[in-house]
Amino acid sequence: MKNIVLFGPPGAGKGTQAGFLRDYYDLIHISTGEIFRENMKLGTDLGKLAKKYIDHGNLVPDKVTIEILKEEVEKYPDANGFIFDGFPRTPLQAKALDIYLAGKNTGVTGMIALEVPEKLLVERVLLRGKTSDRPDDFNEELIRHRFEEYYKKTEIVKDYYQKQNKYFGINGVGSIEEISSRILAVLE
Repeated sequence: MKNIVLFGPPGAGKGTQAGFLRDYYDLIHISTGEIFRENMKLGTDLGKLAKKYIDHGNLVPDKVTIEILKEEVEKYPDANGFIFDGFPRTPLQAKALDIYLAGKNTGVTGMIALEVPEKLLVERVLLRGKTSDRPDDFNEELIRHRFEEYYKKTEIVKDYYQKQNKYFGINGVGSIEEISSRILAVLE
């Protein structure tokens, strides 16, 4: 079973590369951000809770995010593996994922971290904001706050995977195909 953690700041290209990896390896793509946004759109209790955090550029609490991820994985008992996009975002979530996957006799294959300069990330997210209908993609100040949250709380997750020799930093600048090739080179 191949379980890939797809990692990077907002606008790094995680969604695009997740689609490629999903098709290439026949994996299930789980995006916690998409799950939260869908629930916000539907007005569920989870959506209302997530909205309180997301609208301010903050992360949804670990406990909520971990439970959502487990529920989503359980929907696919016969999966070849998963792409975890936007999860884990904290060391606590990474440890919880390891424990959960170990209970299923599997583990994380590797963390693919898309590395892109912040200036380009801001441009990408603002451009995405014109078509994404995501309120957190329109405001540059809010976007920069999301980067601060990422660097402060999320980027430290790479240390967790580096200690396990499962961290792979990938240059996230270039064509979609070039970036996909770089990812395959470390996963194959």
